[in-house]
Amino acid sequence: MSHAPATLLGLAATRLAFLVLPLLASWGSVALWYQVVGGRLRKAAAVAVWVLLSLTMLFALWHGWLMVGTLGFGIAFAVLLIWWQRLMPSNNRVWADDVAEMTTGSVEAGSVTLRNVRNFDWRSGVDYTPRWETRSYELEQLDSVDMILSYWSNRAIAHVLISFGFEGGEHVVFSVEIRRRKGEAFSEIGGFFKGFELSIIAADERDVIRLRTNVRREDDYLYQIRLPVAALRSLFLAYIDEANRLVQTPRFYNTITVNCTTLVYHMLKHIVGYLPWDIRVLFSGYLPGYVYRVGGLDSRYSLAELHAFGRITERARRSDRSGRFSTDIRQGMPTMERLSGAAAPSAQDDR
Repeated sequence: MSHAPATLLGLAATRLAFLVLPLLASWGSVALWYQVVGGRLRKAAAVAVWVLLSLTMLFALWHGWLMVGTLGFGIAFAVLLIWWQRLMPSNNRVWADDVAEMTTGSVEAGSVTLRNVRNFDWRSGVDYTPRWETRSYELEQLDSVDMILSYWSNRAIAHVLISFGFEGGEHVVFSVEIRRRKGEAFSEIGGFFKGFELSIIAADERDVIRLRTNVRREDDYLYQIRLPVAALRSLFLAYIDEANRLVQTPRFYNTITVNCTTLVYHMLKHIVGYLPWDIRVLFSGYLPGYVYRVGGLDSRYSLAELHAFGRITERARRSDRSGRFSTDIRQGMPTMERLSGAAAPSAQDDR
């Protein structure tokens, strides 16, 4: 190769390295901050060492030492990746009280037993009476499923709860939760960096919905889901299977790929067959529009009307500790015809 092409190739490689190396260095800094064990001082020291090493390699590139800069950083980043891959999820940590237990379930002759159903009495976010209960349900009495979205700030993101209803008015809610350690706060960024384990918790509606509307002052909306009875019962059992699996095999939560909406999407996809992928599966605040499009909501009304019917925030606050909480939050909502067949709803346009 002549001198000129070699020079151009080296210049192009150096510029590419200048683009890629800072991105990888930034990722490494955040990964170290969230995963180095110890206090802030120890985390800061680890990040400082990594940043100093990265800057040294950039300095080498700046002075034209392409091989030294790229090879040196490559070795360091490979070591970092080996450490990263060795980070494993665990169920054995000192957990926050509201995620201290994990729900498990068993099915015998059509009777479902759920252990560690959360039924806290919340007076504030830090003042509560913890209760973990064992409850039993008859699968043949399961006849409805509702999706509750809880918004706390950005309308593009919401926490998704799935509530199963039984004949007689009883409900149990499944919530895909991060397992925070005691004293730990949720971080969206930490959710990208193995910051939290994953948990599925079954809870009483007066616990998990009231916590969000009345205690945390979030804004909640309830949508009745159109699913054939066989499919909604399969979804109920899928939640139990996934909860049991997490007890045996811990998983990390991920802000994008493993969260409260993607888990439901994959379970439903397995149950009803083909479901088109949509960006609203990731931006959970817009999930009702997607569910409406695939035929999962009451087609007699527009999406805007269902949104208005489903706002349960004020009804939940008025009901508060009432024994009729589940009935009160559904007051004024139209009764939806249940699907008895085995086929999934057909897709339709948003309105």
